[in-house]
Amino acid sequence: MVDSLFLFSDGKFLRTGKPIISPNNRSFRYGDGFFETIKWNSGKILLEQYHMERLFHSLEILQFNPPKYFNPSYISQAIHALVQKNQHHHLARVRVTIYRGDGGIYDVQNHFPHILIQTWDLNESNNRLNENGLEIGIFTKAIKSADHFSMIKSNNYLPYLMAAIWAKDHKLNDAVLLNNNGHVVDSTIANIFIISNGIIKTPPIFDGPVAGVMRKHVITQLKKHEFEVAESSISLVELEKASEIFLTNAIYGIRWVKKLGENEYKNDLTLHLYTKIINFLPVS
Repeated sequence: MVDSLFLFSDGKFLRTGKPIISPNNRSFRYGDGFFETIKWNSGKILLEQYHMERLFHSLEILQFNPPKYFNPSYISQAIHALVQKNQHHHLARVRVTIYRGDGGIYDVQNHFPHILIQTWDLNESNNRLNENGLEIGIFTKAIKSADHFSMIKSNNYLPYLMAAIWAKDHKLNDAVLLNNNGHVVDSTIANIFIISNGIIKTPPIFDGPVAGVMRKHVITQLKKHEFEVAESSISLVELEKASEIFLTNAIYGIRWVKKLGENEYKNDLTLHLYTKIINFLPVS
């Protein structure tokens, strides 16, 4: 694995470890900002168009005021340059963090979108469906809100962080979060899909999941290949009684779930979907 020696911060390449923000930074104080997790594969940004659409939609929702040069081309070029500088030539994980600058809650200095880009080498296993199914659980100590901002990958990630700690303490691979209606929302790092009676279901955006780029791609491809897919609320009972469960995110694509509590699941259709949908990811 190649270490990440450099990062990109507001137009400059800096060595990793160099201080970037002040103690008065609003992202540090309040989680004021968001991030985008992107997969780089053999010189290409996978699902680049979807990532840029979500990034700039998030900028708008959070009322940032980007300058004219701050466009998809600027961000894409910075990612390409940083990946090359860190010598992650084949497979890499890219994180783009957008954050506001200094200020208190009511006295923000400005709404300029500061940008931080980091890259890490990825193992080749990230290009394959997981051989061993995931074991997951239900995290009930945090309730995911379902509001105007819940679809954003916010820098305020506390519910997911606590769920991830809980999952690790219980020797689980991931944890599922619920909203205040008791409906399934998503997991700590992925959107969730179930297969039941031949229907593929995933929670709707109004239930509070992150608007995942891979989620969008999978739904689009399922419809294209004429699978029966529904964006509708999923109860805990439906989740437990499903024949298959799989999780999606930009890095892994699809991962199948083997066990939830005492319930066990197959991966028959999930394997087929991975072969049909993930193995042919578009780069834009």
